[in-house]
Amino acid sequence: MNRTWDQDQARVFVEGLFAKHHGEIYAYLVRMLRDGELAADLTQDAFVKAYKNYDTLEKDENARAWLYQIAHRVALDELRRRKIVRMIPWTGESRGASPSAEHLAMNLRLSGPLERALAQIPERQRAALLLAELHDLTGLELAAAMGVSHVAARAILTRGRESLRRALAAEKESERAAEAERDAMFAREARGGR
Repeated sequence: MNRTWDQDQARVFVEGLFAKHHGEIYAYLVRMLRDGELAADLTQDAFVKAYKNYDTLEKDENARAWLYQIAHRVALDELRRRKIVRMIPWTGESRGASPSAEHLAMNLRLSGPLERALAQIPERQRAALLLAELHDLTGLELAAAMGVSHVAARAILTRGRESLRRALAAEKESERAAEAERDAMFAREARGGR
C-alpha cells in the first residue's frame, strides 16, 4: 500500500464518521465543557485527530468508542493548555460554577420520578446508565468510555439497571403514598366543611 492510498482511505473513513457522529460528539463536548463555541472547535479538532491517527484504530466496529476517547482527550488537552485544571464534576455542584455535567444531562431528557430515582443510585452505575441510554453506546463503547473492561462495564450497567428498578419502585410507592395522603386530606376537609 502506498501512503497516498492510506490517506485517501483514512479521509473517506473519517468523513463517514463525521457524517454519522458529529452531532453526538459535539453534544458530549458541550456537556463536558459547557461552552458551545469551544465544543464546536474541539469537535473539529477531534475529527482531525481521528484522521491523523486513523492507523491506531484496530477494528472499524470500535470506531465510535475510539472517537469518544479522542474527543475526551482533545477536551482534556485543551483544558490543560488553558491551565483550567478543574474538571466539571460528574455529580454535585462546584461552588461558583454551573451545574454538573450529570445535572445538565438529566435535565435535558429526564424529569420527575426517573430523575429522583437516578439520583439515588451509586454514581458509577448512574454514569453507566446515562452513557448507555442517553448516548446509546454499545457494551464495548461503554467499556472504552468508562475505561474498564467490557465485562466490568456490563456488570456495572446490570447493577445500575437493577438499582434503578428498585429506586423507581420506591419512587412509585412514595408517589402512591403521597397521593393517598392528599386524598385523605381532601376527604377530611370535605367532611369538615359540611
